Amino acid sequence: MSHQQAAIGQSAPAGRFPISLFSLTAGAFAIGMTEFVIMGLLPNVAQDLQVTIPQAGQLITSYAMGVAIGAPILALFTNKLPQKLLLCLLMVLFILGNAISVIAPTYTILMGARIVTALAHGTFFGVGGVIAMNLVRPERRAGAISVMMAGLTIANIMGVPFGTFIGQQLGWRASFGAIVIMGIISLIGILFFIPRVQQEKSAGIVQQFRALIQPRLLLMLLVGALGSGSLFTVFTYITPLLEQVTGFSEHYVAWILVLFGFGVTFGNIIGGKLADWKLMPALLGNYAALALILIIFNFTVHLPAAAVITIFIWGAAAFGILPGLQLRIMTMAKDAPMLASTSNHSANNLGNASGAFIGGWVITHMGLTYLPWAGALLPIVGLILGLVSYRLDRKEKQH
Repeated sequence: MSHQQAAIGQSAPAGRFPISLFSLTAGAFAIGMTEFVIMGLLPNVAQDLQVTIPQAGQLITSYAMGVAIGAPILALFTNKLPQKLLLCLLMVLFILGNAISVIAPTYTILMGARIVTALAHGTFFGVGGVIAMNLVRPERRAGAISVMMAGLTIANIMGVPFGTFIGQQLGWRASFGAIVIMGIISLIGILFFIPRVQQEKSAGIVQQFRALIQPRLLLMLLVGALGSGSLFTVFTYITPLLEQVTGFSEHYVAWILVLFGFGVTFGNIIGGKLADWKLMPALLGNYAALALILIIFNFTVHLPAAAVITIFIWGAAAFGILPGLQLRIMTMAKDAPMLASTSNHSANNLGNASGAFIGGWVITHMGLTYLPWAGALLPIVGLILGLVSYRLDRKEKQH
């Protein structure tokens, strides 16, 4: 960390995070809205653009692939740009992508706009994670990352229901209009509050790539993908699971998902604090807890009250992983923290897509009730690989 970065980290009062960090939270909120709000508006989009629901669903898949594949490439080639300038350019790209979505006359143009927006998504979290780390003291870095990531979790609780409501009342394009406004607010916050940081000499493309493909880092990216895969194996199909197995009506499921969102936000903040305390033990403990909760969910899914409590705790455990995982991956790639951070989001998106596929396969071949078992298996594998990574670390320190 440079002297300027150290000065920034020490400028915030001891007990508080700097206000500049919350402009990153606002950006994460806008990005969370644009990623998830379309899920509630698929029928409206399909009808307006005269495509089928599955075709409209490809707008979600293409976005995820844009994050997974495009964002690391963008991060690789923009590494030498000043971080504040890059963050501003990404928000302009994000605003532009969503503005095109508002006026998109055809399905193909909307698809293109979604892919443009997805490029901003992954790289924003990459550079945002590096800036968040450098805005605070070293012992509060995971906490700072969790504050930025809180924008993503709050978007699920408030932004997505609000965006869906606007879309249902005023048309789906109005939802993207609201996201454009959120993006502009975030851009203004970044311009005024994020300090201009003097960067150390950036690594070249080959050096960055070498930093990324070290086996231990790739192992941790796989651990992260298994955590995301576990979540989406079950969460993608949570509505039919709660309606057909637990017996809740559609109305109650919406409120249970809001409660899940509160669990997610709570877990994200607590996960940041635990990771700042003891990074790898907290991360491994979280994976063990996630597996255990999903095993318990196999039994509580048949009991309405117990199912609701389990879902809240599950949300907390699933997102408690993210801040520590992000910090761990960024510190492992000293020559390319932004690329590593962006690649973590790519791995998570691949995990999301894989989880949805695994969940679909389980439903087709085994039935809905087997979903939590499948969901529990992935963090068990993640825990084993995480333990391998931890042991390799300890061996290296002993030498």
